[in-house]
Amino acid sequence: MSSHHGLPPLLFPLHEWIADIHSLDSGYSPNTSLSLQQSQSVVKLALKMEEGDEDVRVGADRYAERQPIGTGAQTQDGKDYIEAPPAPLLEHRELTSWSFYRAGIAEFVATFLFLYVTVLTVMGVAKSPNKCSTVGVQGIAWSFGGMIFALVYCTAGISGGHINPAVTFGLFLARKLSLTRTVFYMIMQCLGAICGAAVVKGFQSNQYERLGGGANILSKGYSKGDGLGAEIVGTFILVYTVFSATDAKRNARDSHVPILAPLPIGCAVFLVHMATIPITGTGINPARSLGTALVYNEDQAWDNHWIFWVGPFIGAALAALYHQIVLRAIPFTSK
Repeated sequence: MSSHHGLPPLLFPLHEWIADIHSLDSGYSPNTSLSLQQSQSVVKLALKMEEGDEDVRVGADRYAERQPIGTGAQTQDGKDYIEAPPAPLLEHRELTSWSFYRAGIAEFVATFLFLYVTVLTVMGVAKSPNKCSTVGVQGIAWSFGGMIFALVYCTAGISGGHINPAVTFGLFLARKLSLTRTVFYMIMQCLGAICGAAVVKGFQSNQYERLGGGANILSKGYSKGDGLGAEIVGTFILVYTVFSATDAKRNARDSHVPILAPLPIGCAVFLVHMATIPITGTGINPARSLGTALVYNEDQAWDNHWIFWVGPFIGAALAALYHQIVLRAIPFTSK
């Protein structure tokens, strides 16, 4: 009986197999010789895999080139996920890239569709004297949240699916976008919102004027501070959800997260609308507020319009700072 002193139990049969292979007669046919060489290679590979500690990370493989994409086994500078490098402040090369303009067009079309559907929903609720005969506040909230869910899903792979200058601003502060792309996105979003509201007015001119055009107006009984606070907190919830749903660390550990990212974002929009429609009609999107105010163009739409820009940008900035510095501890300066 052969001795196995100093060998782990799992290696006993492997070493016996190697001994048997080496003891075989050398006068085999070429095919048999090839088979023996393959067997020896398999045994050596098995021995190598059994040596050392097992990598127990999710999706781990002993060889870096075999690490499954989108799992916790990916590494970058000792991390188990891949962090995108910070975007430069100005990226002039983007201006010569078709993908840059394609992304802007995607933002324009998405915001256009968003305004068209949601403004019609708001007008439909406002038209009925009996709210029980319409979709009501819940229906408006579902309209906004559902459209964001669908449109983010459609455009995420092209432009990132922002559809909101506040989201774009928050991602810019987190250095995920260049200033060039940020300004371009905001312009296209605002143009899309204006066109979306204008098409609704073009189809239903009389109804549009009579029903308020879906414009954001501070409700009676609420102060400007109430409205500003609602917009800040509402946008914070939205942008914080965007950061969490698109977080590289989470995506690395849960490969299904990128597919489901539009769902929590749409849910956040729905819930914020449920809470703040009675206060401001829910802005949390400066492009949406600008588009409806500009097309409706009545004094009441402009009286407190600043709330729907200042509030969302403050909320987006707070969400970016909270996620990047507090939760992720990512410095805003390059190494």
